[in-house]
Amino acid sequence: MSFRLPGLPDNGFDVLEYEMLAEKASSLGRTEHRMRDALKVLRENTREGRQARLLKDAADAVYAYFIQRELCGMRRHDDIIREYDIPRQVLARLGAR
Repeated sequence: MSFRLPGLPDNGFDVLEYEMLAEKASSLGRTEHRMRDALKVLRENTREGRQARLLKDAADAVYAYFIQRELCGMRRHDDIIREYDIPRQVLARLGAR
C-alpha cells in the first residue's frame, strides 16, 4: 500500500510541494502567534525599566512575521498593522515611516 494525499497527482514532486506549503503555513501561524504575544506583553507592561526590552522583543517578533508573510507571497502589511494595532514605536524600529 502506498501513501497518497487526497486531490494530488501521484508523484513525488507534488507530495514534496504539498509538504513545503504546509510547513510555510505552519511557520506563518507560529510567527503570528509570537507577534501577538509580544504585542500583548508590550501593551500590558508599562514599567519604565522593562519597556525598552519589551519594545525590542515586539519589534523582533513583528519583523519575523513580516518576513514570513513575504516568503509566503504577501508583500503588503498595511492591513496587519491596522488589525493588530502595531504601535508606531515598534514600526519605527523596523524602519517604517
